Formats: sequence, C-alpha cells, structure tokens
Amino acid sequence: MSRAIEISAADGTIDAHVFTPGNADGPLPAVVLFTDIGGLRPCYHEKAQRVADNGYAVLMPNVYYRDAIGPLVPEGKSFRDPDVRPTLLEYAAHLTPEAQSRDFAALLDCIDGEAEFADGKVGVVGYCMTGAFALRIAAEHPGRVAAAAGFHSARLADADDPNSPVHVVGTIEGRVYLGHADKDELLPPEQIARMDRALADAGVHFTTELYKGAAHGFTAKDAPSYDAVADARHHKRLAMLLEETL
Repeated sequence: MSRAIEISAADGTIDAHVFTPGNADGPLPAVVLFTDIGGLRPCYHEKAQRVADNGYAVLMPNVYYRDAIGPLVPEGKSFRDPDVRPTLLEYAAHLTPEAQSRDFAALLDCIDGEAEFADGKVGVVGYCMTGAFALRIAAEHPGRVAAAAGFHSARLADADDPNSPVHVVGTIEGRVYLGHADKDELLPPEQIARMDRALADAGVHFTTELYKGAAHGFTAKDAPSYDAVADARHHKRLAMLLEETL
C-alpha cells in the first residue's frame, strides 16, 4: 500500500512515497527510509513496503529532487554502470550537510502533517551514502529520532572529511545500529573503528555488526553485490531495532 506525495521544502518540492501495511488501521509509527545512491527504484519500493508491513508508516523521499523527479536508474541498469554513475555522483555532490539539514526539517514537518503517521518519535534508516544521513538527522533532531540505522554505509568516518558524520554523533540520543559489509571498500576497518569510538565516547546506545562475506550494496536486489542471506539479516535487525524503540 503506497501513495505518492509532494513535500514543500526550502529548496523545492520533494517527490516522495508513503508506504503502509495493507491492513493499516489508524496512524502508525513513522520511519524515514533513505535510498542508496541509486535513488528511487523498484527494489527500494519493495524494501520500504516490507518495513511498512511490520506495522509502520514509511516515508521514502527522492533525495535527488533538486535535479530530477522519480527514478534515475533505467530498468536493467545498476548505479555502478559507467553510463549511470557519473550522473548520480553529480547529483549526490549537491547533498551537502546544509542541504540535508533543510530536507530533514521538511520531512519531519511532512510526518507531522500526514494522516498515516502517528505522533511521537520516528525511526530512520539509510543505505550506502545515506547511512550518514540517518546519523545526521538523529544528531540534529535528538529529541525526535528514537532509532537510526545504516547498512553498507559509505565513508562514515573519513579522517580527511570535515563534513563526516563522525564529528556530529555526540548529540544522538536514540539507538543506533550499523550493519557493515566486511568487503566494503567504501568503509574500511579503520573508519568503522573510528565511528565506533566516537559513538562510545558520546555514550550512544549503539550496535555495530560486520556481515561476513558481504560486499557494498548487499541489500540492493538490482546490484551485482546483492547477498540474499545478508539482506535477510538486515531486515531482521532493522525490524528488531524499530520494534524495541517505536
């Protein structure tokens, strides 16, 4: 069960989708689901619906709304393909921390105004580059975000990046779960350790898990790196986190 909506934001209109269970009755706890770098596409609609079927109203925005509406990756293609990747990287470069912050405010305002969403705290989950988004929104809205999860997240703690989310996690009050691929070239072991130290030093209630044998993008069914076993574990861990916090 899903419907398309438009969200007024400081930088334009965000095209987004709201997912609810087929037997939805009344407002449900809210979850914001950010897509990976590939943006809106069928495998993420499927993912959002699966989360919703556990009893949530899921808001999935187009993170690239400033540049394009709807899906960007053509059917049968992957975000890794050389004729697709440059466009995605160009659009992703526009998602500065300041731009993200403006979008976060718009998404939370949307949740407050749409009938599907219950009052109260929310959960957030991000994949690939948006694992950092989940941490950042939890840090910027600590009283609102009860749970933040990231899977096969990219560059969470780059020592040379002043915009890395590792510098802001100290304000997080909600629970954090990070599921990493042990073959992920975009998040090497030293960055995982650096993020773990930052979370621990801040007293954040967090769990880090290494998915042995998995590669970057292991939850994306349209990616060559898709791993059905790791994907199933990701859904189980996310469901547990949301159940315990929302």
